[in-house]
Amino acid sequence: MLIGIVKLYQRYAPEETRRKCLYKPTCSEYAILALKKYGLVKGLYKIYIRLFKTCRGIEYGIDYP
Repeated sequence: MLIGIVKLYQRYAPEETRRKCLYKPTCSEYAILALKKYGLVKGLYKIYIRLFKTCRGIEYGIDYP
């Protein structure tokens, strides 16, 4: 269900919001990968770390779950 929500975000969120992420994979792609790889609890924790700690910089980076 959460992966579906992320896919809705990818489809309907304004482009300027989606383009803020400087990392590869993008934050929404990272969320899908983390949920598939780690499951709900650990996946949500990794998504939280990515969104609120890692993805606030001004540098480009590569960060896979």
